[in-house]
Amino acid sequence: MPLVLLLSSLYLFYTVKVSAVEVTTPEEIFVENETDVKLPCTFTSVEVISSAASVSWSFQPEGAATRISFFYYSNGKPYTGKDIPFKDRVTWAGDLNKKDASISISNMQFQDNGTYICDVKNPPDIVVKPGEIRLRVVEKDSLPAFPIAMVAGIVIGTVTGLTLLISIVVCLVMRKNNSKKRYSG
Repeated sequence: MPLVLLLSSLYLFYTVKVSAVEVTTPEEIFVENETDVKLPCTFTSVEVISSAASVSWSFQPEGAATRISFFYYSNGKPYTGKDIPFKDRVTWAGDLNKKDASISISNMQFQDNGTYICDVKNPPDIVVKPGEIRLRVVEKDSLPAFPIAMVAGIVIGTVTGLTLLISIVVCLVMRKNNSKKRYSG
């Protein structure tokens, strides 16, 4: 009897595979009031994307304990709820074949502040840790033209690149001078 159990367990282990979908979203997005925003959501799956794949988006308003499901995509068709905060403002912006589950929301309002949750299922890949985006709607013209992190990255990259270039030139000049001394001596 134990042999039968062992063989059954091994058979199930090697034939029934449930793997995980990995969902990737930015942690935080800032958007100006009354503008449109794309909520990026990408995913990886070891399985081929099938017609059974689906995407659902939900929203948890700032300070609220519950989530509101407001968008569902399956079999190439988007579905939105009737009494949702984003009625007639949500559009599908993704492509499941490219592993993109993004949506766009138009005319963002201050009451749209909160957490947006992207959940992707691609059977048999059904184990998912959904991606969460904390979204902040701010006054128009309050966002910097260039994000500070981007400017800092550009400056640091430029300084590092120039330092590396100067170091290479100095090393080549020193090497050339050393080889001339050895040759003439």
